[in-house]
Amino acid sequence: MMMKPQVIAVSSFATHAFSKQIVPQITLLAGLGVEGDAHCGVTVKHRSRVAQDPTQANLRQVHLIHAELFDELASRGIKITPGQIGENITTRSLNLLALPVNSELHIGASAIVRLTGLRNPCEQLNQFQPGLMAAVLDRTPDGKLVRKAGVMGVVIAGGIIQAGDTIMVKLPEKPHRELDRV
Repeated sequence: MMMKPQVIAVSSFATHAFSKQIVPQITLLAGLGVEGDAHCGVTVKHRSRVAQDPTQANLRQVHLIHAELFDELASRGIKITPGQIGENITTRSLNLLALPVNSELHIGASAIVRLTGLRNPCEQLNQFQPGLMAAVLDRTPDGKLVRKAGVMGVVIAGGIIQAGDTIMVKLPEKPHRELDRV
């Protein structure tokens, strides 16, 4: 029997660090992100993006990763647990990477996250664990780069999220646009 898409862990960290701490719950704030998280805000908070242009809209308010990635990595001898590679929400039974841009994830009682794009893996992954960056990248048979390190989104409706919450997907109107790095 197929499980319903759900949250298996939530993480947050107030300062810029690679990993985030598992917490009992997070509060999403509409238009801002995860309350108390270093990446919460209207404008971009990722240090590399701030260096380019601190006035950019923050399209990376919430980072979500599918737990199936951790299973795949474990099969290759790379042990990663929720929060360790910086995500706020770890999901299970939801193919995040296959969703189109502007998909809405209705999480728990009231929160809605609109997907903006893919996380672009960076060298920090290798500093955390050698070989991790290559492990979260792949190629399609025709040579297209596949980024598997999760998706990014913005908060459309706030709410409290915790492990066990279900996720309902609302797809945008067609034509759908494939997620790309953001």
